[in-house]
Amino acid sequence: MAGGGGGGGSGASPLGPAPPMWYHRDLSRAAAEELLARAGRDGSFLVRDSESVNGAYALCVLFQKHVHTYRILPDDEGFLAVQTSQGVQPKRFKTLPELVSLYLQPSQGLVTTLLYPVEREETAVSDDRDYSDGEDEKPPLPPRSSSTSTPPGPDTPTDSTPAANGLSTISHEYLKGSYALDLEAVKQGASSLPHLNKTLVASCKRLNGEVDKVLSGLEILSKVFDQQSAFMVSKMIQQVQSVNQGGDQELENLVTKLAILKDLLSSIEKKALKALQDMSLTSPCSPPPLHSMRHSKSIPVQAFEVKLDVYLAELTKIGKSQKYTLSVDVEGGRLVVMKKVKDNQEDWITYTHDKIRQLIKSQRVQNKLGIVFEKEKDKSQRKDFIFASAKKREAFCQLLQLMKNKHSNQDEPDMISIFIGTWNMGSVPAPKNVASWVLCRGLGKTLDEMTVTIPHDLYVFGSQENSVCDREWVESLRALLKEQTELDYKPIAVQTLWNIKLAVLVKPEHENRISHVGMSSVKTGIANTLGNKGAVGVSFMFNGTSFGFVNCHLTSGNEKIARRNQNYLDILRLLSLGDKQLSSFDISLRFTHLFWLGDLNYRLDMDIQEILNYINRKEFDPLLKVDQLNLEREKNKVFLRFAEEEISFPPTYRYERGSRDTYVWQKQKATGMRTNVPSWCDRILWKSYPETHIVCNSYGCTDDVVTSDHSPVFATFEVGVTSQFVSKKGLPKSSEQAYIEFESIEAIVKTASRTKFFIEFYSTCLEEFKKSYENDSQSSDNVNFLRVGWSNKQLTTLKPLLSEIEYLQDQHLLLTVKSLDGYESYGECVLALKSMIGSTAQQFHTYLSHRGEETGNIRGSMRVRVPSERMGTRERLYEWISVDKDETSGPKGKSAVVCRSGHEPSVIRKPLGELGKVSEEGERNSKEETAARPKQDGSDSDPSISKNSYNNPAYYILEGVPNQSAAAVSPELLPSPTSANPQAAKPPPPSAGARSKPLGAASGPPHPRRQVRAISEESSSEDDGGACVVGAQGGGVGSTLNRPPPDFPPPPLPKGALEMVPEAPFTKPRSLYPDLAEVRIPAAGPAAHGDAFRRGGVGAGALDDQSCSVLQMAKTLSDSEFPGQPPRAPSAPPPLRGQPMGLGLDACRTFPPRNPITESIAEDMPEEALWGSSSSSLSVGESSVGEWLQRLGLERYEQGLLHNGWDDLEFLSDITEEDLEEAGVHDPAHKRILLESLRQQQQQK
Repeated sequence: MAGGGGGGGSGASPLGPAPPMWYHRDLSRAAAEELLARAGRDGSFLVRDSESVNGAYALCVLFQKHVHTYRILPDDEGFLAVQTSQGVQPKRFKTLPELVSLYLQPSQGLVTTLLYPVEREETAVSDDRDYSDGEDEKPPLPPRSSSTSTPPGPDTPTDSTPAANGLSTISHEYLKGSYALDLEAVKQGASSLPHLNKTLVASCKRLNGEVDKVLSGLEILSKVFDQQSAFMVSKMIQQVQSVNQGGDQELENLVTKLAILKDLLSSIEKKALKALQDMSLTSPCSPPPLHSMRHSKSIPVQAFEVKLDVYLAELTKIGKSQKYTLSVDVEGGRLVVMKKVKDNQEDWITYTHDKIRQLIKSQRVQNKLGIVFEKEKDKSQRKDFIFASAKKREAFCQLLQLMKNKHSNQDEPDMISIFIGTWNMGSVPAPKNVASWVLCRGLGKTLDEMTVTIPHDLYVFGSQENSVCDREWVESLRALLKEQTELDYKPIAVQTLWNIKLAVLVKPEHENRISHVGMSSVKTGIANTLGNKGAVGVSFMFNGTSFGFVNCHLTSGNEKIARRNQNYLDILRLLSLGDKQLSSFDISLRFTHLFWLGDLNYRLDMDIQEILNYINRKEFDPLLKVDQLNLEREKNKVFLRFAEEEISFPPTYRYERGSRDTYVWQKQKATGMRTNVPSWCDRILWKSYPETHIVCNSYGCTDDVVTSDHSPVFATFEVGVTSQFVSKKGLPKSSEQAYIEFESIEAIVKTASRTKFFIEFYSTCLEEFKKSYENDSQSSDNVNFLRVGWSNKQLTTLKPLLSEIEYLQDQHLLLTVKSLDGYESYGECVLALKSMIGSTAQQFHTYLSHRGEETGNIRGSMRVRVPSERMGTRERLYEWISVDKDETSGPKGKSAVVCRSGHEPSVIRKPLGELGKVSEEGERNSKEETAARPKQDGSDSDPSISKNSYNNPAYYILEGVPNQSAAAVSPELLPSPTSANPQAAKPPPPSAGARSKPLGAASGPPHPRRQVRAISEESSSEDDGGACVVGAQGGGVGSTLNRPPPDFPPPPLPKGALEMVPEAPFTKPRSLYPDLAEVRIPAAGPAAHGDAFRRGGVGAGALDDQSCSVLQMAKTLSDSEFPGQPPRAPSAPPPLRGQPMGLGLDACRTFPPRNPITESIAEDMPEEALWGSSSSSLSVGESSVGEWLQRLGLERYEQGLLHNGWDDLEFLSDITEEDLEEAGVHDPAHKRILLESLRQQQQQK
């Protein structure tokens, strides 16, 4: 941004003839503080643009290691003045240099005299020479309309004339020049304004033509439906169109045309309706128009071959899994379960859609699914089936969800499916057939053939280097979708910046559910003025859920990582999308779901030959370790807390055009040979609010579209949505009003300022945003950080618009911490109200970010009180599928369920119930259910081990800034616990019983649940890797919810559970929580990034970057926990694939993803077993299949046994030689060893 704030009037620039070097334009507040900290001398200063007021500036001064900020505001006349206390007369200046020159003199009212200007760093112009991936000698010419915003509808004019800007440019010219001539003429007695008339005629020239087109169309309709008045209408139109155009007459004719247009538009529909009614009475019924009969293709009955998973010997014949066929009739709403019996006879049972109570996915055995059927009133039966593959299981679940949705009595959907595609077209039109793109066929994680043709609710197409005009591109996409789905998809919006395009199309049935459509674009090309690189964005509401989509094309070149990072930050800050009231928040916090796609252009940092060798062997893990985007995300430089599905397809760039067999990685240029190594340039990421439902079902690329040097990339998502809630009870009375109450809030902010702060609260459930009072506690153990706190009396009680729990559990609260001196945000966050509902206060703890950078942490205690009259709720469709909690150990090597990079964390802690059980309120029906926790030894449950990482001296290291000794942080400076429940800090006694599962878990509607995560300080380099332990969930509500990891480590797991952690598939970083004695704190000079700060997945080159955030380093090294928090049971639902859960803060930014710890809870038995066997759940770390095989030295057979459903030693007691053969055990000696071992175990029982 070259001009900066531009504070003065319309005359001379407020910056003077040239911007002074101490003026840093749109530098962020955090970056300004870092520059001043590095300067290190009292009186160092700089000026930047204000983040809170457009056209204003911020004067930042360093004094006694603290940064003081003064706002410089322009007045109505364009003069600048430093904001002063009330009653003090401000000193006014024409330009910024004049103002600063005054304060260079002593005793002018600032905290210190301005002494040492901190100058900005000018970037070299050569760095901006970013063309088109090194292929073009000059940037491509923009299309005829360089930036267009197309609302729904394909008719977008592409001609560009001076009148295209309406009155804007021409009117400015009039006001600058001809206005004075008209003024002079009036003074001399003139009664007309010829120059203004000329301006209006020129401005309306294009409008004249458009009105003529519309009138011609309406004239035809009037001839069809209103023959009596059609002649008069035609005559009037001919008269106004035949008049010579010029001067006053032209404007008068335009007004006449508009009057005719108004009359026709207001009457034509009524006349057409009357004509059609008359026709229907006099003529036989004619078939409706074709378009009204169009429906999507009916879905044929799909059959799945499965095996019944055997539980106990008495439930089925010994040793042989029974084969079944599951037939799904989506249109008829039926599931037929058929099994073969003797003499080729078949036995089957038909279940209607309302008799299928729940689907329960096995977390560990990826092709295993439990189905809970309703047999009779209040009784259910669970059967577990083994599918041929995980993909088949997912297809079956998708079809059953579709069937449930189709036959639901709900008016509005709970869940929609979204297709997202990105493709750099290489400035060549698309081939005729790109069906594989929209059908997600090709390489990587693809959809099963049974579900590939099911239409999605939304299609989002991002393209770069797309030379096709907007109208033609949208029509080609609509034709493609119609060919595949037989539906006429409606364009919501098309946004274009040069050759970067984003098109969003929606199913016809959802068209009326779309509202508040917004569009924007940002240029990041040469000097941020060319649109050959940049981003386009579209946002809208789908009923009550907000969506944002960003398609970008970032700077190319292997070495231009920093430039790409800056492109991202510029787009994040400047893209104007979403609710305007949320201007304090960047776009990553403005939407329930934000999807970011495009040619991000991040490359692989590896020798070309090594890359090719790995690709040929289809070994992508080593390449993902050196992927620049993964490394930059690891360092929190870009895409903070975004998620990306695991990449299992080859690099999509740079292929030889016409083929997908060869990568072209060299090109001779005038400046020498240019290398473009194969890379995953084309990516799709997303970020969602906490406790929302989102699952990525596919992520891959095509292998048959070869016109470009990039392959098209696709992803599909299953996303929970909310309806526009209408209260059945009307507005709440005072006795039925819900309240959002805060007991206390504490934040630690990365800043050298010592100003006061307040909090602003935003939510769609509030009538308007609310503010707290200023903080009433403030302390600092380090010059670079500030701890601020608000007690209950400083925090306002919030009143939601509606008080129903069904409404409130879908709502979120946005918080921004702002300073009193400059009203600028120092950090923002989002909290889910769902986990806060209850009669007792719940604790939240999450991170703060600003302008894409992590800036601190915030924690507190709050509750959402809902009156009992408003407690009714219902089950959501996405809550119908849960994840099984019966697993005892994870498979060796890669885990099929991985922790994803994090979304917004909103970590909720519940008070402990008796006997160490986690007390969890089921708010929907006010019942309380408990999930028993496993035994822990005294050392594991001792809360003294778990302090808060705020107290860790490593938290207070600022990059490149001299730092005081760690010894400066003395115990008396440590914060006192702020927990509302002091007893909660006591360690609970060990649980006496074995784990159990509530009997009602498989029947009745699920309840909202809390999730608790546990990790260990003892985790070695093998276990450091996104360990996810998540727990007991009655109906599976939270199991599909987006539950991100906490920012600070909860208490440790039992040692037994840690022994079962699968080996991380990628990096093996150091222990995440070392003893503080190991942490090296530099006494002075730049902060060291030695071994103590090394993190998984970061190469040596990245370690010297000194960009890893101080918060990240400190929390990674921390051995401490939020004081006052009890040790937690490792019981919360496991994450679905694609969900961002992980080990503490570290898993949020670890790439590639890491493995979870899984958990054991007793399986639901079929009804015949009547939940009668508690012995089928074996304790963690004692008798898992994996450990048993390991003791026998035959662990190689574990995967085969698990794949065939033999995942519990209880089941294995019935295994036969034939079953072992099917599981891959072919060696007779090994069979004997296995069978003999099982017999011995049976005898011991």
